Amino acid sequence: MKKQTQIVIARQKAVSVLILYTVTLMIIFLGIFFTAFSLINGINISVLNSRIPGVIFGLLVLYLGIRYYLSVSKLKEELSKSTYEFSWKNFKKNNKN
Repeated sequence: MKKQTQIVIARQKAVSVLILYTVTLMIIFLGIFFTAFSLINGINISVLNSRIPGVIFGLLVLYLGIRYYLSVSKLKEELSKSTYEFSWKNFKKNNKN
């Protein structure tokens, strides 16, 4: 019974990581798309009475997508360890483990 539970948990982890990768890749794609679209169409966005090129926002979204991709990769490595278990302590800023 314990082995079946472990298999179900491993499958749930794999599905969760796959969903996170999918969302991250969508963010990266949208960053690339918005950068190209802004570059082609000359999009400018008003921010506090200033005109900011849309390319900057597209590159920002692309950067965040790449950063999230690396974070998901790190999470996947952590989840693959057999000693991993869920704890609310993992979400504190000053983790002293």
